[in-house]
Amino acid sequence: SLDENNRIKEKSYLTLPFSCLTCGKSFIQKRSLTSHMRYHTGEKSFMCETCGKSFNKKSSFTSHVITHTGEKPFSCLTCGKCFNQKHILNCHMRTHTGEKPFSCKTCGKCFRHKNDLNSHMRIHTSEKPFSCLTCGMGFNTKRNLTNHMTNHTGEKPFSCITCGKSFNQKGHLNRHMRTHTGEKPFPCMTCGKCFNQRGSLTSHMRTHTGEKPFSCIICGKGFNAKRNLTNHVRNHTGEKPFSCGTCGKGFSHKKSLTNHSRKVMGPR
Repeated sequence: SLDENNRIKEKSYLTLPFSCLTCGKSFIQKRSLTSHMRYHTGEKSFMCETCGKSFNKKSSFTSHVITHTGEKPFSCLTCGKCFNQKHILNCHMRTHTGEKPFSCKTCGKCFRHKNDLNSHMRIHTSEKPFSCLTCGMGFNTKRNLTNHMTNHTGEKPFSCITCGKSFNQKGHLNRHMRTHTGEKPFPCMTCGKCFNQRGSLTSHMRTHTGEKPFSCIICGKGFNAKRNLTNHVRNHTGEKPFSCGTCGKGFSHKKSLTNHSRKVMGPR
């Protein structure tokens, strides 16, 4: 019958003739199986004559060679930016389309890049595979470890072109630059108030939701921002980290020191 013939054809399409004896994966073409086998054997047949690096796939080798020539044959039709590899162009295109195809199965958050999803997953698993050789502190991304290392080296490679102040992280410089430009790119969708830092917006949003995730372990009082909890705890500990440079008097809060300094200095 016609249905039976269709089933036979369908079965023949599903049966791939070249199978890997190691893992059982099947391929339509023999060369695809040959390429796949290199994953098991570790063979890297394609070597770059410029730097000596070896590859197990010709496509990976070809993409690598372009990094030496400076050639960027893949162009973005939207903004004209060029790339040396097609998959990098595909990733870039998501900045225009807003597409976020990689979603977290735990919380549903979506990401443009698979690496970002992998890093995010470590928040749920608490995995911190990147460790500081100096202090042993662990991090869930290599970028966070690199940023942390500057705390030990004292390196501050990012300088403000307006005032010359230097920072150990580019993100800190970007945040500082907004004090000069007045830019406030983080608006509250509820009341329209804008902020120059994402963290400030997050704290502000809790005034609408009533959320107070930071609790005092001494009295149980809740706060919507960590800095407010830190200030509150000093009421219990008596810590006074802010000292007057004129009379030496200590204060628990920076605002109290500022008010005191005005009284000591008098009107100007």
